Amino acid sequence: MVDLSQVKIGNFRYNSPWAQVIIVGFVAFCSVGMHSAISNLGAGGMQDVQLSDIANSVLYGCFFLGGFFAGSVNNILGPRVTLSIGTTGYALYLGSLWNFQVNGTRWFLIVAGALLGFSASLFWAAQGAVMMSYPTEKDKGRSYSVFWSIFQLGTLIGSAIALAISFHSNMPSVGTGVYTAIIIIQLTSIVTSWLVLPPHLVVRGDGTKVEVQASLGPKQEAKEFIRMFKDWRMMALFPMFFCSNYFYSYQGAITTFLFNGRTRALVALLTGLGSIIGSIIIGLLTDTLPFSRRNRALAASGAIFLLVCAVWGGGVAFQLDFKRGDTVLRGKALPWDWTDSPAGGPIVMMFAYYVVDAAFQGLAYYTMSAITNEPFKLARMAAYYKGIQSAGAAVSFGMDAVQTPYLGEILISWLLIVVSLPLCVLVLMKIRETNYDVEEVARVEDDIENSGLTKKVTPSSAPAAEEVEEN
Repeated sequence: MVDLSQVKIGNFRYNSPWAQVIIVGFVAFCSVGMHSAISNLGAGGMQDVQLSDIANSVLYGCFFLGGFFAGSVNNILGPRVTLSIGTTGYALYLGSLWNFQVNGTRWFLIVAGALLGFSASLFWAAQGAVMMSYPTEKDKGRSYSVFWSIFQLGTLIGSAIALAISFHSNMPSVGTGVYTAIIIIQLTSIVTSWLVLPPHLVVRGDGTKVEVQASLGPKQEAKEFIRMFKDWRMMALFPMFFCSNYFYSYQGAITTFLFNGRTRALVALLTGLGSIIGSIIIGLLTDTLPFSRRNRALAASGAIFLLVCAVWGGGVAFQLDFKRGDTVLRGKALPWDWTDSPAGGPIVMMFAYYVVDAAFQGLAYYTMSAITNEPFKLARMAAYYKGIQSAGAAVSFGMDAVQTPYLGEILISWLLIVVSLPLCVLVLMKIRETNYDVEEVARVEDDIENSGLTKKVTPSSAPAAEEVEEN
């Protein structure tokens, strides 16, 4: 059997952080990316927005509960098993959407949403640990850019499939051919998850290895998770985590309200493109500006604040033109097709929303990864982040399900984002230029025969490591 950690082709090393981030990105491309493509069609490609909201509320509620243990599960099982289990729920949920389109079975959609919530929490805990702990500190922003771009290519291509199938259709919902194509792609992610290497086999470009502590038992993992809540930085980041998906229900609802099926497919494609652009922007800001690590992060925060004000301000101005139940907007009957003259501006606006979304989430990930390099801690943080994020999404989908006015939804979403950014800045003000001098680091020296796995360990600094916990 081939030892993947020893594979080296030219300058490409399979055990490099970049290779591993790309693989996890590809797993997300086939699973979450395809799920996002359908979600971005508005109401999961359905016309029953209320049922979609209920299913999503259940999904995100279970995602929130899963966030309390997903990081610990990843630390016990490892990223391969955790990712593989985590991807299973996506195909099941899409199958339930398909079943609803064909048979009108409502309960299966809600049950599948619950199962996806738990499995997705596992996927994102493992993904966060790989993306935030494997790369060197100088590459952590661009690591997010690479992962998010590949992941959103799934949204882009899935949406392109939906658009191609729906191109000559003016039907308000999405056909079964779209579901069939995307489910087949999603099922492949269960297998490709096993291509990811465990952290101790990964060697960074600077010669350091991803150092992990001995695996903890469930009881100790629970204690470590509770200990995380004593860290003031996690409490300060709570609003940012809570609001980072809060606006998805509003954006999905108005996409369904404004556009027909094929135009929603176009919007989904453009939101995938917007997410890729946003992730590249945040990666460049956090990694390449000629400032210190802290000042790069603060500059990125300022840029995102300006983007939020511009894009969401424009969104509020547009929202003042209509409300729930309207059948005509700007002189055109709803839903619009992309050939209708008023549709252009709102389509561009949806694109801009997702540029900001990707940059905002990238800042959240960068902030966590600047606190520590330790994989187990980052897995717990990632699970906490996705759990709190999902709690926010569950609340927002619940609000939409009870027909909250669109204007109220967008104002709450905007306010939450604006309030969260200063608290994130407070955490970034306290980050170190590097954590390498306060956390245990293992190094390898190039050994041509064994592809660079001769180990030389630098002395650990226990007191300094404790200091990381407290600062």
